[in-house]
Amino acid sequence: MATPPTPTQAPTPAAAAAAAAAPPHLPHMTNEELRKVFDQFDANGDGKISASELSQVLAAMGSAVPPEDLDRAMAEIDADGDGFISLPEFAGLCRSGPSPDADLRDAFDLYDQDRNGLISAAELHLVLNRLSMNCSVEDCARMIKSVDGDGDGNVNFEEFRKMMASKGPGN
Repeated sequence: MATPPTPTQAPTPAAAAAAAAAPPHLPHMTNEELRKVFDQFDANGDGKISASELSQVLAAMGSAVPPEDLDRAMAEIDADGDGFISLPEFAGLCRSGPSPDADLRDAFDLYDQDRNGLISAAELHLVLNRLSMNCSVEDCARMIKSVDGDGDGNVNFEEFRKMMASKGPGN
């Protein structure tokens, strides 16, 4: 696998999108939890992620990636050169990255569809349903209410950060 970009070296758009597609707390996830995320990407269940499957997940999350960037990302992630992303390669991608704050911001931005700095129940509903995690807008409103510190009915970045920090090891 390619060395993760340093803070002064910008990642390719596709690699950044691929890293952002995974929850930012993956370094603390168990192998079983990581496998569940991997399986969301592996649409045909063959134990590997193809460029097409990666593209479909990123598109569903609102990150359309040009084919040339997708090819570069696959080349960076695919350590054994077989043209697919294996579970160990996926784990390496998810457990590395430019920085926790950058990963957290990328994850927040995936949900903040209108880029207003807030995640609404409608935005959460849209993204979760695109990922085949079916829930109602009311369910999403309840999820937001549980972390909405200022009571505005939305999740801002600081509330998102606190929520993700509470998902770390031992929580």
